[in-house]
Amino acid sequence: MASRALAIHRRAAPRFFSFFSPSRRLSVGSCFDATVAYGEGARDTGLYGFPVLKTAKGFRRFVDDAIERSGELVSYVSQLPPSMEVIRVMDEISNTVCSVIDSAELCRNTHPDREYVEEANKASMRIHEYLHFLNTNYSLYNAVIKAELEGNLITEEAQRAAQTLRIDFEKGGIHLCAEKLERVNQLNMEIALLGRQFNENIITDPGFVDIFPASRIPKHMQPHFKPIYRPIPTASEESMDRQDRKKEKGFRIATDSSTLSSVLKWVSDAEVRKQSYIKGNSTPQANLDVLDKLISARHELAENLKHFRRSIVPASENIEKSIMGCKSYAEFAIRPNMAASPDVVMSFLLDLSKTVRKKADEEFKIIKDFKRRFCNERSADLEPWDEAYFTGMMKSSTYDLDSLVISSYFSLSQCLEGLKLLVESLFGATFHRIPVAPGESWHPDVVKLSLHHPQEGDLGFLYLDLYSRKGKYPGCAHFAIRGGRRVSETEYQLPIVALVCNFPGSPGSSTSRLNHWDVETLFHEFGHALHSLLSRTDYQHFSGTRVVLDLAETPSNLFEYYAWDYRVLRTFARHDTTGEVIPKKLVAAMNGARNMFVATEFQRQIFYSLMDLTLFGEQPATPRDTISVVADLKKQHTSWNHVEGTHWHTRFNHLINYGAGYYSYLYARCFAATIWQEICCEHPLSHCTGSAIRTKFLQHGGAKDPSDLLKELAGNSVIRNCSHGIVPDTSSLLKEIGF
Repeated sequence: MASRALAIHRRAAPRFFSFFSPSRRLSVGSCFDATVAYGEGARDTGLYGFPVLKTAKGFRRFVDDAIERSGELVSYVSQLPPSMEVIRVMDEISNTVCSVIDSAELCRNTHPDREYVEEANKASMRIHEYLHFLNTNYSLYNAVIKAELEGNLITEEAQRAAQTLRIDFEKGGIHLCAEKLERVNQLNMEIALLGRQFNENIITDPGFVDIFPASRIPKHMQPHFKPIYRPIPTASEESMDRQDRKKEKGFRIATDSSTLSSVLKWVSDAEVRKQSYIKGNSTPQANLDVLDKLISARHELAENLKHFRRSIVPASENIEKSIMGCKSYAEFAIRPNMAASPDVVMSFLLDLSKTVRKKADEEFKIIKDFKRRFCNERSADLEPWDEAYFTGMMKSSTYDLDSLVISSYFSLSQCLEGLKLLVESLFGATFHRIPVAPGESWHPDVVKLSLHHPQEGDLGFLYLDLYSRKGKYPGCAHFAIRGGRRVSETEYQLPIVALVCNFPGSPGSSTSRLNHWDVETLFHEFGHALHSLLSRTDYQHFSGTRVVLDLAETPSNLFEYYAWDYRVLRTFARHDTTGEVIPKKLVAAMNGARNMFVATEFQRQIFYSLMDLTLFGEQPATPRDTISVVADLKKQHTSWNHVEGTHWHTRFNHLINYGAGYYSYLYARCFAATIWQEICCEHPLSHCTGSAIRTKFLQHGGAKDPSDLLKELAGNSVIRNCSHGIVPDTSSLLKEIGF
């Protein structure tokens, strides 16, 4: 059940921490001096440019300083009259505290030094505990309410910030009695710990299978697996000296998602694929219990937060509706989004499921018939471990594709040049490599870039950590380190982000070739990075990807289109030995192969979304067995069998990062398809196209209503209303994939 969306994007945590939620950044004028860390001629510094992080134990001081500075700002805001200054100071508190959270998050996922990782973990837990104090502080809450009602907030963004602040405080339970509020705080901490345990289990328990003999593994894959040996039994074994016994060579295959994907695609031995599939989709076993506890904790959280004490907040029907009546965690999570309700999402997903079912069933039959012909077995069943192998074979034979030939046009260095050319063409800005100050980087492979505009100056900074290594976050992700914010009329705090991937090879290595799946992933993550770097919001709370969840993946999905368009690829995709530009015929074949089983992949994404929505939906009196729930949904909404004993969802980390929000990927695909057709398709590289994307969408981050952003960019038809919520128009996407 591999999907490119499985480990694509690490967003900020859900905003149950009110305005003080990851990811937010430090501010000039606080105890963290960003100008020293990132100004011209920066000298010795600490990790990510924070001088306090010169050693791992610096994280302790980092937390202490953030708490001290935040305390000063809390005292200050409590004395302010209702005004714009209240909102600005609240944003500075958030900025200060979340610089610790985001730095710790990146560190614990990427740093090779275990001491740094452990200190980052401790810092993260300490600062999250402090967040509970901030998010239950009545003086801050009352200051926000007064600012919203009486503060003469003169900008739309300030008004939106005040409203978001107030709602987020209420979502955090500030309206509850002391006993219930304490329980909510306990649940939030429990949920955070369970999420961390879920992800750690995926990394530490990938599972493995031992395959004998070694000849069952293709020779080109053997160097990637650990060789193992076992004695060969013989008739005279008892009389033989142990050293004289013959040994048979085999391989131990780890069944982490990445390795499993390769095995399922390339290994011809069906039994090896079967063993690998079952083991890989049955680990980690411990996450069954973790997930049960997470579902229970999230449901209890939503149940607790539905209670309301009217005396704490001004009489307002809108305020009451914003926090009343959550029957499930899904309702609690989706209510702030464009969809507004699980019922709206469910209707959207069921409609899509019905639309794609017939074509998906037809594709299933085509694959099954091909297997039967290939294996010369008239009654052979098509199993889940067959899909990648046979669809890959069919795509290659139909379009005469060779993955090694394709990857020869996509060296990582050329792909990075392509992204630089794309940004310059669209936005008139250029990426420049700049020196990393001593102590700033966490690994020698890390590269730092500045994004510079000839008229506007530097727009932001980007760290690239692109190569795989042991102990590193296993997927590809965009990490925010600092959000953009307006400090004064003449000064803007520039955003800083990191793009983390796990590509093969090392800097300068001739083996750093990407398959096109990786190219698409790189462009996807780059879309997130550009969203952060090009936004220009007054408040870092709205900077870049800090938008409602069902809008967040739109820029990244839009930039995937650029990875498939020949007009873009010909600008950088060159053969790594001959320098030949990638042939147009080859790109056409790649696109043809991509669309061969599009209904099957689309159906899979619908199933993922339905599973996520159902697990965190209304709970029965007796807790449900998640394996049975997922198996039933698979049978109902896909053409494929569920394999007894497997529970692939225990390594589906989007249940943690996007609980009840995975549908957002399908929303984003629909929005991106419409934007591509309406804005980009005719002239994808023109400055006019880039200007529209930047000025009407990217630069606003979350500071404007998301539906207004979409309509201003792509026209009113990009969305439609559905039972008090908003769903995407699906016509562009369905037309694109042949429905």
